[in-house]
Amino acid sequence: MAVSTIDPNGLNVGQFGNRNMVLNGSMAVAQRGTSFTSAGTQYTLDRFKTEQGGIDNALINVTQDSDAPSGFAKSLKVTVATAETAVADNEYMGLVHIIEAQDLQQLDYNTAAAKSVTLSFWVKASVTGVYAVANYTADGTRIIGATYTINSANTWEYKTVTYAGDTAGQLDDNNGAGFYLYWYFAAGPDRKSSSNTSWGAYAGTNLASGQEVQLIETVNATWQITGVQLELGDTATPFEHISYGDQLQKCQRYYYQIGKESGAYMSNVGFPRGGGFLDLVYATVGFPTEMRATPTLGYGGNLQGVTYSGGYSAVTTTGPVVGDGRGKKIGGMRVKFPSDWTAGDEVFIKDQDGTGFISYDAEL
Repeated sequence: MAVSTIDPNGLNVGQFGNRNMVLNGSMAVAQRGTSFTSAGTQYTLDRFKTEQGGIDNALINVTQDSDAPSGFAKSLKVTVATAETAVADNEYMGLVHIIEAQDLQQLDYNTAAAKSVTLSFWVKASVTGVYAVANYTADGTRIIGATYTINSANTWEYKTVTYAGDTAGQLDDNNGAGFYLYWYFAAGPDRKSSSNTSWGAYAGTNLASGQEVQLIETVNATWQITGVQLELGDTATPFEHISYGDQLQKCQRYYYQIGKESGAYMSNVGFPRGGGFLDLVYATVGFPTEMRATPTLGYGGNLQGVTYSGGYSAVTTTGPVVGDGRGKKIGGMRVKFPSDWTAGDEVFIKDQDGTGFISYDAEL
């Protein structure tokens, strides 16, 4: 017997939980840090990436800010540190959130039953006017756009945008990129010269259709966002708050960082290789959740080796940190230190002063 998803009050039970397709929409999770200077194309707060093309002057700083509308504690804030002289052809800058394709299968794209989605968010900017927000599908290379207006400078405003379902689009059932949600700060004339108000083939000319404000032409201009939600249907519902722990684990599917905690040990026991390679230490790290794909390993700061007897090496890694036997559930690593240990010694990898970290990156 089929189980109804409609309760006696006529509410869609499926909308009560897991309705927000955006991760970290409250901007609470910030594994990489809370301040990013001269951000170009890079991930900042978890799952949100700044992106630019053709920019030759402008520099922006991105921070996790405590200024937020009622019901939220954090926002992502963009500040123009160096202004663009004039936004010209082939130039654009914005913020991107990418959603995994297999998490969008309920939208039934490429069928007559393709479903609409509604994007909602809180935004605050120092420059009033019209901004573009677009949805690009990687599998079908198709795009649809809309605009929202900042009516009052330096005031939190709630915005909603509904995108129709794409009956001719494509969303593969895999762990690749599905939706790219773009909020634009600026776009050159050739990047907004044709319309994208309905689904159609992506072209450089319809990247940011409708964008009027060139935020990055004004030094110290600011733009902030929080409460980002994408949900099924044509109506925005209140933001779906989930616990910080649950949100963090969802983000760790794409990026996992350990360290930046002074004195913290960041691996299980490792052993020098021996045979003339006593400066290479092998260890493994278990991931808190299965990662989207086999991650890329990185490191930074003051990583040091500690023997089982508690003695510290005098210097940091000479790197690089190199992956060995990495998978989606556990990470192996090989770390090079300039000091030799005796073959068979137990060695731990330690963040010596709060700057050392090891990262696993499986971002889209």
